[in-house]
Amino acid sequence: MKCSRFAFLVLVVAFIGAVAAHAQFDISAGYYEAFTSTSSGTGTKQIPTNSGGEIAEVRYLRSPLFGLGMSYSYNRANQTIEPNGTDCQYTCANPTTVLTARASEIALDWIPSLKVGKSLRPFAIGGVGFFITSPGDSTYEVNTIVRPVFVVGGGVDWSVLKHFGVRLQYRDNIYKAPDLSALYPASGAFTSSSEPTGGLFFRF
Repeated sequence: MKCSRFAFLVLVVAFIGAVAAHAQFDISAGYYEAFTSTSSGTGTKQIPTNSGGEIAEVRYLRSPLFGLGMSYSYNRANQTIEPNGTDCQYTCANPTTVLTARASEIALDWIPSLKVGKSLRPFAIGGVGFFITSPGDSTYEVNTIVRPVFVVGGGVDWSVLKHFGVRLQYRDNIYKAPDLSALYPASGAFTSSSEPTGGLFFRF
């Protein structure tokens, strides 16, 4: 009986030590390139312009399956809107229009991760949030639109020093294309912004 109790205590201590070794709270900043897909529908073709952006994150990783993060990102979201080929319905006579806009996103993420050795931590990302487009310096009036967004992806943290490291990740943001201009109805289709990202993190 004493041996079994001792073995149980050893397992509990080992588990607590493993959790403590895994735990991490950090803040990070990074740069990404946003590649947004074209969407078509309801007579409209929306052609976004690829652009660079910045992302800031806060993360708390407690165990391999329990990790939470909050992110805020920003990039230019210019796009060209034009009739959708011959399937343009009542927008066939509308001119091709270039809109200048900005995009920002705030998301809450679930982040499972796994420590590999002393310096590497691969992770996955699954989250929800809001994708917000707002006017830039456009010749035409641009609407401010808020869309729910789903975030999926993954990456790896590389600890260079005790409290400092490099973060490489890929995020894919899936949302319904925004209705930016009264000249055209929104395509009504889902689109995605793929964001390969590199940055730095500071671990407390």
